[in-house]
Amino acid sequence: MRVLGLDPGLRVTGWGVIELIDNRLRYLGDGTIKSDDKLSLAERLGQLHRGVLAVIGEWSPDGAAVEQTFVNVNPESTLKLGQARGVVMLAPALAGLQVGEYAPTQVKQAVVGTGRAAKEQVGMMVRTLLPGCLVKSPDAADALAVAICHAHHCATKRRIGV
Repeated sequence: MRVLGLDPGLRVTGWGVIELIDNRLRYLGDGTIKSDDKLSLAERLGQLHRGVLAVIGEWSPDGAAVEQTFVNVNPESTLKLGQARGVVMLAPALAGLQVGEYAPTQVKQAVVGTGRAAKEQVGMMVRTLLPGCLVKSPDAADALAVAICHAHHCATKRRIGV
């Protein structure tokens, strides 16, 4: 099973692709999709959408997973992040993929073993769990962590027959 993990952001959206073979994880690729902050919000959302579609076209994942939005102190920032997240979720859904959603604490729990892990711990565990992983940015590391979380959840569901 090939999984696309996505860490949505309006400025930078991280992506990571892994493969689950039996109970082993294999790193395939990672990167970021950036929007031009000189453009209108609609144009920036279009850039994100096209970027995610390009990643899907290149890697042909079987499923996708997106990190849920946390609430910022600034309501305007939270709203813009929510819009970016919606666009990032829409692309795999329109491509016919099931899209899983995970809270940041769920992702950290699945990757590090505690829901309160620091970003650095998540990055280190991603590199440990995915030998050969390049991790081009913290956003890509977070996206790979989301993909790992989704792969674990899917494998558990298969084992228990859900």
